[in-house]
Amino acid sequence: MCVDPLQGDFPEVIEEYLEHGVIKCVAFNHRGSLLAAGCADGSCVIWDFETRGIAKELRDTDCAAAITSVSWSKYGHRLLVSAADKSLTLWDVSTGEKIARTTLQQTPLHARLNPGLTSPSLCLACPLSSAPMIVDFEIGCTTLLPVSVPEMPDVLAPQQRSKCAESGPPFSPAAACFNKCGDLVYVGNAKGEILIVDYKSVRVLALVPVSGGSAVKNIVFSRNGQYLLTNSHDRTIRIYENLLPAKNVLSSLEGLGKDVDGVDGVEKLKDVGSKCLTLFREFQDLVTKMHWKAPCFSGDGEWVVGGSACKGEHKIYIWDRAGHLVKILEGPKEALIDLAWHPVHPVIVSVSLTGLVYIWAKDYTENWSAFAPDFKELEENEEYVEREDEFDLMPETGKVKASGVNEDEEVDIETVEKDAFSDSDMSVEELRYLPAEPIPDTNEEQDEVKLIEARISESPASEEAGQNGHVADHTPSPLGEEMGETRGKRKRKPSEKAMELQAEKAKSSKASGRTVREKSRAVGDQEIDDSVNGDDDEVDVDAYF
Repeated sequence: MCVDPLQGDFPEVIEEYLEHGVIKCVAFNHRGSLLAAGCADGSCVIWDFETRGIAKELRDTDCAAAITSVSWSKYGHRLLVSAADKSLTLWDVSTGEKIARTTLQQTPLHARLNPGLTSPSLCLACPLSSAPMIVDFEIGCTTLLPVSVPEMPDVLAPQQRSKCAESGPPFSPAAACFNKCGDLVYVGNAKGEILIVDYKSVRVLALVPVSGGSAVKNIVFSRNGQYLLTNSHDRTIRIYENLLPAKNVLSSLEGLGKDVDGVDGVEKLKDVGSKCLTLFREFQDLVTKMHWKAPCFSGDGEWVVGGSACKGEHKIYIWDRAGHLVKILEGPKEALIDLAWHPVHPVIVSVSLTGLVYIWAKDYTENWSAFAPDFKELEENEEYVEREDEFDLMPETGKVKASGVNEDEEVDIETVEKDAFSDSDMSVEELRYLPAEPIPDTNEEQDEVKLIEARISESPASEEAGQNGHVADHTPSPLGEEMGETRGKRKRKPSEKAMELQAEKAKSSKASGRTVREKSRAVGDQEIDDSVNGDDDEVDVDAYF
């Protein structure tokens, strides 16, 4: 049952949509000022989300396969792209240059950069039929992470490092993600377990069983790192509360392991896991029993969102953390393949199967009292009686009253408040915006412009202008160059301004032709009058007619 959210801060309607080829996946940067999208042709496009203009396009000549995921670095300087051709590519966003590229043995479904590094060259990849792995671009090494715990005590998954990780036997793909600081990896396996792994030593430090024992398809942390979300094959989204501290996580886990006595092996890991994560809430549709697609948190962690995995429908479900379903967003009759919540604003972007990016925003209503607190909306006219001192220079009601503020108290103007988006290193300059690149029109639009100019040149006004000595200038005009002299990426119809300019050009040509014709006739009449009335010259009047 959907409850009344009392004007909750979440999206309600489709504001607009973005189009650039066939989009497959999207991701916001840390502040939400830039939106990266992976396309089916192997390219990536970055939009300035404030202006909705394309700021950068990244295209790898070595990749023509569809993009499976995109991931930003902490400060937005790098972008990690995984593709269906089993490749991982690291890009420099500012320059648009390729930093590194590697090829795996299996197709990576998801890949994420380490959020704890300033300039990360370390990423976590989740291949299709292989265990999650750590990929180091600097040394070209991959490290397989354990996806299960052996039953024998004190025997954990051995460390496997190689230049190119070999694929194991086929099994369901495992989901994995970094924690907020990037020093631990949380792995969800096909047995319905969450493993907390130290990826540096490749050791399982804790284990948390998922109720129901169903395979975990998605796992993701909230922005503040306080909650962990899992999406399982039993069609249930679960929220866990993170009990570990924000810093010194490894030492805390080792301390928890030392405090557990009397048990070994898996039971010890489960005991430690119970002190790391605790089940907070479960979300599911008891009526339709649908599977969920791309579930995630809102920017502030107050809302949980999940897309319907049913074919032919574009539905987005929004819950609050208390477990109440507050909104169902219904879009076009197109399947949903990916979605992301804006880090700051109540905005959701969703990707449809046709490759369009829909932007969902809040449906705001005009409220004039927000600009003037004393403004009052009236249903009908009312008689107003002015105050006696309303128009006085110093009204009694406007005199300053004595306040309890100590005017002698010193005001601190040097302390800078901590930026909520910069967690630790304030010395690193964050990439927030990119200069937008103008997009020229396509060849089709050039043909449309030439067709319009040809029609104008063939019009009666142009013929009259040509007969009267006015030859049309067919050299490319600045307007024509602006409308498209090079290949473009986005289709646009000729603007109304261009059409108006063409119409004015036609009118001016017609007017100039009429003026020349009238001027010639006036000159001829004047010559006839002068000849008829002249005293010396005899003129044959019939010659003029």
